[in-house]
Amino acid sequence: MTTRRNFLQAGAFSLAAMGALQAGAQENDAEEILFSSPLENADAQLWEKEGKPLRAVLIGCGWYGKSDVFRLIQCGGEKISVVGLCDVDRRVLEEAGKLVAARQVSGKVPNLYRDHREMLEREKPDVCLISTPDHWHALQMIDAVKAGCDVYVQKPIGVDVRECLAMREAVRASDRVVQVALQRRSTPVLQDAIRKYLDPHALGQVAGVTTFCDWGSRKPIRQEPVAIPEWVDFDRWAGPAPVIPYYPNIHQRRWRIRMEYGNGYLGDMAVHMLDMVRWMLKLEWPTRISSFGGTYVNRGGISNISDTQNVTWAFPDLNVTWEHRQWSDVRDPDYPWGAILYGSEGVLKANPWRYAFRPNNGRAWRKVVATTEYDRYPTDETEPGLERQIAGANRAHMWNFLARVVDRGKPNASIEQGCISSVCCILANISAALGGVTLDWDPETFTVKNCPEANALLARPYRSPWVHP
Repeated sequence: MTTRRNFLQAGAFSLAAMGALQAGAQENDAEEILFSSPLENADAQLWEKEGKPLRAVLIGCGWYGKSDVFRLIQCGGEKISVVGLCDVDRRVLEEAGKLVAARQVSGKVPNLYRDHREMLEREKPDVCLISTPDHWHALQMIDAVKAGCDVYVQKPIGVDVRECLAMREAVRASDRVVQVALQRRSTPVLQDAIRKYLDPHALGQVAGVTTFCDWGSRKPIRQEPVAIPEWVDFDRWAGPAPVIPYYPNIHQRRWRIRMEYGNGYLGDMAVHMLDMVRWMLKLEWPTRISSFGGTYVNRGGISNISDTQNVTWAFPDLNVTWEHRQWSDVRDPDYPWGAILYGSEGVLKANPWRYAFRPNNGRAWRKVVATTEYDRYPTDETEPGLERQIAGANRAHMWNFLARVVDRGKPNASIEQGCISSVCCILANISAALGGVTLDWDPETFTVKNCPEANALLARPYRSPWVHP
């Protein structure tokens, strides 16, 4: 057990966040408890006992692709053989091959591909990881399921609403296990918060939730287009999406700042927090969705995603809101990204690596923060680009996937739940694009009941020869 003092740095914030700051006036006097993931994990034990050798492949070998496949190797051990890697960037692909060979038990360099369809046909894998940009998820996941793979796919599951529906239906029509990379559902420190505060109803009635991301000031990226490097197949990278001028490294992590290939901060960050809240509170579909936003400060760069956006998802007897503001300081350095659940008996703040609870009777906050797992996984400490605070949660999510491959059960982040959270964020962007109109959503027909203009935006046009599923 350890303690430390925190100083809350206040910037511009919403009224909901202001209320949380006032409620947390005593938080800097609170004790901070370090949380270690349990040594015994039922999913890991099932995999260790009953797991069979699996042939695995990875589509998308960039930042999070490597992170995902390294967690697969860590969790699967000698039973996992990574036999194929696919990427349109030759340099990234070759580097990933060497790194995987150094980590997997066999020491073999996987076969390298630029076309995922060729890899699926030749390697006939049991498991496929998909860590490409959002605009490729649907076609690749459907192809992998049809090829007989169990799939671990990054979030959001699709780049438009109709893609998400097609992916859900493809999985329902198969006997495949599909885990969406919404890792909060497997995060041990958050499971601890549920056991101690939500299951016993310590918050009372939760009637308001705010979610947010304000990592701090981010200046616009100003670049001129450059020639496409000879080692990048940019046409294949764009695939069904539009081809824009090539900016340095746009095909790597910077694709997230272009709406052609993703859904901005809602598809990148909000989907995690909305899904976390829905899991914690056992929520399914909202009935109404509205959003306002735009680029208010960081103008003049190559980005075309909003730097400011507010969303309301209306559930029965509960509104869940989102706010991102990528041009000012964070409201709370402990929670630059997270959620605040307001109950009639208390308040719970949570993000992927910590939580804090305070009852409404004025007692001090109880603060819990997850530790790293360097003692168990020393390579975490030196792995480039690893989000170290949540590596344990990613392992727990991967073990949950592997255990469901064994027993054929439903994973923590099933395609159904991934579909709901992804579609809710995509619909919020549609609302904002239409000037903030409130969308009345019908999950049975997958249509907006009150806005034909919104229904016209449920599917994005595909670039030939690719065909929308």
